[in-house]
Amino acid sequence: MENRNAVIIKTSIIGIATNVLLAIFKTIVGLLANSIAVVLDAINNLSDAMSSIITIVGTKLAGKSPDKKHPLGYGRVEYLSATLISFIVLYAGIASLRESIKAIVSPTKPDYSTLTLVIIIVGVVTKIILGRYVKSVGVKMNSASLINSGEDATLDSIISASTLVAAVIYLLFHISLEAYLGAVISIIIIKSAIEMLRDSLSDILGERVAGELSKKVKKVINSFDGIYGSYDLVLNSYGPNRYIGSVHIEVVDYMQVDELDELSRKIAKKVYDETGVILTGIGVYAFNTKDNEVAKMRTDITHLVMAHEGVIQVHGFYVNKEEKRIQLDVIFDFSIDRDHLYKHIYKDIEEAYPGYTIVMQLDSDVSD
Repeated sequence: MENRNAVIIKTSIIGIATNVLLAIFKTIVGLLANSIAVVLDAINNLSDAMSSIITIVGTKLAGKSPDKKHPLGYGRVEYLSATLISFIVLYAGIASLRESIKAIVSPTKPDYSTLTLVIIIVGVVTKIILGRYVKSVGVKMNSASLINSGEDATLDSIISASTLVAAVIYLLFHISLEAYLGAVISIIIIKSAIEMLRDSLSDILGERVAGELSKKVKKVINSFDGIYGSYDLVLNSYGPNRYIGSVHIEVVDYMQVDELDELSRKIAKKVYDETGVILTGIGVYAFNTKDNEVAKMRTDITHLVMAHEGVIQVHGFYVNKEEKRIQLDVIFDFSIDRDHLYKHIYKDIEEAYPGYTIVMQLDSDVSD
C-alpha cells in the first residue's frame, strides 16, 4: 500500500510542476498576443495542478490506518477526490464556455508571434506526454483520481492543438476563429467532466465487482477438495484494491464441524494470499449424498426452474424428506419482475412435489 501511495504522490507532483510552468508561460504569451484561447488554456493548466494537489491529499487520507470510527479504513476517500476533480474540470469547462461566448460577442484581434507558436507547440507535446504518463500510472495503480487527471491532460493537449490551428489560420487568412473554437472545446470539456463525474459517483454508490476478480475468487475456493461449488459471493469495496466480502460453499452433508472450521480457515487464507480479498464470512450449503431419490429431485427441479426466463442459476439445494421440505436459492436477472418470477417457480415446484414445503430464496445477480 505504501508503495502504491508513493507512486501516486510522485506522479501527482510531476503533474503539478509541469502544469504550473505551462500556466506561467501560456499566461504571459496569451496576454502579449491578446489571445483569449491561450489565456483559457493557461487557466486550464492551473485547474490541472489543483487536481493533482487534490489527488495527493486524497491519497494521503486514504492511506490512514483504520481506527475506531472507521474500522475498515479510509480507502473510499480516493473516490471522493476523483469526484472533486471531476467538479473542477466541469467548472473549468463552464468558465471557458462563458469567456468564449463573451469573446464571440465582443471580438478582439490576436497578435501572434513566432515565440507564441513555439510555446503553444511545446505545450501540446508536453500535455500529450503528461496525459499518457499520468493515465498509464493511474491504470496500473488503480487510481481513479490519476486516471481522471490523465484524461484531463489529454483533453488539454487537444485544446492547445486547436489553439495552434486557430493561430495558423489567422496568420494565413486573417480569420479569427479563437472564440468559436474555445466554445466548441469548452463543450467537449464539459461533456468529459460529466462522464468522469458519472464514473466517480458510480464507484461511491458501489459498482458490480469486476468479473475477473469474482471468478478468480471462486476458482480459488473451488480448488479445495470437498467443495461442490461456491455461491452468493458478495464483495464490498472500501477503496481501490480493498475488498471485504462473504460467500457460501457447498459441501457434503456428512462433514463435521471441526472439518468445516479448518476448511473455512484455509479457504479464507488462500483467497487473501492470491487475490487480496478478505472473506469475513463463509456460509455453508449441505449437498445431499445419502439418497438417490433426492439426487433425482435435485436434477429435475433444477431443470424445471432453469426453464423460466430470467433465471441464471440454481444452488443451495437441499431436501429434508422427514419434514418434507425443499430448500433452494435462485439467482435471477435484474430485468425480470422478482415477485412474478417467484410465484411461477413456486407454483411449478409445488405441483411437481405436492405435500412439500418449499423454502426458496431469490438472490440478486451481484457477481459473476
